[in-house]
Amino acid sequence: MRRFSFVCLCLLLALPTVAAEMTVATWGGAYEAAQEKAVFGPFTQATGQPVTSVQYDGSVEALRDRAAPEGWDAVDMLADQARVACDAGLLLPLDAGDLLGHAALPDFSPHGPTRCAIPQNVYARVMAYDERAFPGVKPTRIEDFFDTTRFPGPRAVQRGPDGILEWALLAEGVPPEQVYSLLSTDRGLRLAFRKLDTIRDQIIWWDDPAEPAQMLAEGRVVMASGFNGRFFDLASRGVAPVDIVWDGRIIGTEVWAIPAATQTPEAARAFLKFALRPAAMARFSELIPYGPARSSAFERIGLNPDSGAPMRVHLPNAPQHAGRALVRDAAWYANTRDLRQRRFRSWLEDGQ
Repeated sequence: MRRFSFVCLCLLLALPTVAAEMTVATWGGAYEAAQEKAVFGPFTQATGQPVTSVQYDGSVEALRDRAAPEGWDAVDMLADQARVACDAGLLLPLDAGDLLGHAALPDFSPHGPTRCAIPQNVYARVMAYDERAFPGVKPTRIEDFFDTTRFPGPRAVQRGPDGILEWALLAEGVPPEQVYSLLSTDRGLRLAFRKLDTIRDQIIWWDDPAEPAQMLAEGRVVMASGFNGRFFDLASRGVAPVDIVWDGRIIGTEVWAIPAATQTPEAARAFLKFALRPAAMARFSELIPYGPARSSAFERIGLNPDSGAPMRVHLPNAPQHAGRALVRDAAWYANTRDLRQRRFRSWLEDGQ
């Protein structure tokens, strides 16, 4: 019996080892599907390291509550949320120069790596509308989102102050370069919420980033605030005649970070190193129109493999897009997080 047990043990030890599954927290929907094709699958093929993804809402609270029990190893975050999470000790410090090589650092644009996060792509919060709702004159500027007389119907808005406060000030004529300084004052916040009052009764709130595109497709709203890639996916698949208004777009940065709760930090670092290569960024931008965070990746971007569409023209920072653009101020978002949320909750309660 002892000889039999010894032989079995030897056979087990001789079997090839299978790497433990790596868990990546991300956003779901078309965005996650593009990551699977451009990053997760190729990483597994290159390293043998399996990757499983979980969906979350992008919040620091979800990172705090779920990372440890669910075994998160890498997390896709907004740049400002990563700053807050880093200050709270929820993310591991990252030396981007050590991870990617110091020569890579000037390649990042418009923002570079921070203490706990490294930029991966550039997105835009945009206004989109259902062409069926406006057979005549179409919305063309962010002021139209607040004009329920010329463009009647419900609007889909994220349940929170992000983005909508900037739009409110832009619709009041505030120049983009003055928006964040004005929102840092009580006067600016009052002005923004007063503008938001004008559409209060027409707002349908969303929490999941996939919801606004779905609301447009189902005819539940005529306009929506959301992320440009979601609306592009909806239109490119012919699900609904949806068009994007680039005026007032808010350009933000997505980052990769490693939760402090990870049990496999070296594997997580290897994943980030792979995901942050220009080739991986370009593959992702060919599938969904979020711009790469490295300048050298732009020249690699070609056609969408499914539709054959040239993808560079659909990126949020493509030069041909007309209208005003606002670069999301990650530091301002991180520093005003509690104030904005408190004022937004107060505004919601006033309307009940």
